[in-house]
Amino acid sequence: MKLPDGFLLGLATAAYQIEGAVAEDGREPSIWDTFSRTPGKVHHGDTGDIACDHYHRVESDLDLLADIGVDAYRFSIAWPRVIPDGRGVINLKGIDFYKRMLDGLHTRGITPMVTLYHWDLPQVLEDKGGWRNRDTARYFADYVTVVAEALGAEVPFWVTLNEPWCSAFVGHFEGRHAPGDTSLENAIHASHHLLLAHGLGVQALRAANVPGSVGVTLNLSNVTAARNTTRDLSAAARIDGFENRWFLDPIFNARYPSDMLEWYSEKVDLSPLRDSDLQTIASPIDFLGVNFYEYHVVEADSSDLVHEARKLTPTPPVTASGLSVRPQSLADVLRRVAKEYTHLPLYVTENGAVNNDYVTPDGRVDDPERVDYLNGYIDAVRQCAEDGVDVRGYFAWSFLDNFEWAHGYSLRFGLVYVAFGTQTRIIKSSGIWYRELIASQRNGIDETDASIAVRHELEGSSSA
Repeated sequence: MKLPDGFLLGLATAAYQIEGAVAEDGREPSIWDTFSRTPGKVHHGDTGDIACDHYHRVESDLDLLADIGVDAYRFSIAWPRVIPDGRGVINLKGIDFYKRMLDGLHTRGITPMVTLYHWDLPQVLEDKGGWRNRDTARYFADYVTVVAEALGAEVPFWVTLNEPWCSAFVGHFEGRHAPGDTSLENAIHASHHLLLAHGLGVQALRAANVPGSVGVTLNLSNVTAARNTTRDLSAAARIDGFENRWFLDPIFNARYPSDMLEWYSEKVDLSPLRDSDLQTIASPIDFLGVNFYEYHVVEADSSDLVHEARKLTPTPPVTASGLSVRPQSLADVLRRVAKEYTHLPLYVTENGAVNNDYVTPDGRVDDPERVDYLNGYIDAVRQCAEDGVDVRGYFAWSFLDNFEWAHGYSLRFGLVYVAFGTQTRIIKSSGIWYRELIASQRNGIDETDASIAVRHELEGSSSA
């Protein structure tokens, strides 16, 4: 596999999922601190109180990244660690922590990609209405200004929001994520305010004259109809509108998809979606981040009162969490975005798989399923690049096993195994494979998958 020159191979994480230290050095609660303490919301009542204890282990974790040899590392800044009350007083200890992170990455020759919002809204702002409140978008822009002025010179890539679809709809409609709301109307209002926050955040970064590139990360799915019938095709179009076009259209075309506006107008009040906001939402960006996990086959279902659509259960091969394994789906999404929306550079800012990982008696963590998964999806990205799609990087999710939101610690995505009770780290065979792939790209060697696999079998696993 030979990727384009300059292509970034990286790993990704998020603050609440790995940092821990939720009540240290001035940090105040986020919506996930509250949600995880709500009985029945998170598997086994798990919380991010300790998580991977990254806050106290940052240097050794950065050494692990250097050991794997990544070109880049995507991490998020915790709003409640930097501005604990959501607005107003700045917590310099929080700023200092992220400055040490950036300095440590640069010292090790690793390119940082900073996400400004990865779901950890300060609880004090949720108490004022959260993303249902238009003012939160303005508070976000103020927070972005603080971070940009403090850290801007050290950040080559900025991501305003991570997966606003999840923040809006999983958090406010499905109720599976913080804040746990279950109102379609609130979710749609939140989606607009998140998009407005993105646009205002872009403007704040430009006003601060940051030298880095500015973008946003959307989780996009590949949607197809179960059958070539009018009803199934229409149902698939609605799911595509819900999961993809509701965010792509306003960011790149300064409008919401007309079919979805018409559909939702019969169900909820759309007056908070002000037309005057759309030019702000469409503020020019420099790249788009694409998070990809899901391929959906959709059929019409009148019993679904919102979209009259049903996603069929994925057929094998699937991951341990039941998601479809279909690398061509990622390629289809990247090609679609490049054809229908933008010629801006694309980065796959998350992609990865859950595996039933465990430590063998000789201290190894072998995850050949994840190796196959990563190999297939990275090769699909390579094919897109060869076909002319301007895709410039791939960030595997995740660097470390971590707190996986409502699933707590039950799901493992990491290329590095974390024994949460002792905080021992063990590089999995997928991490060793990734190291070899990165090394082969730097050395200009078009290595076969077989040769990499043979070497990772011979080398075994390493720990830290």
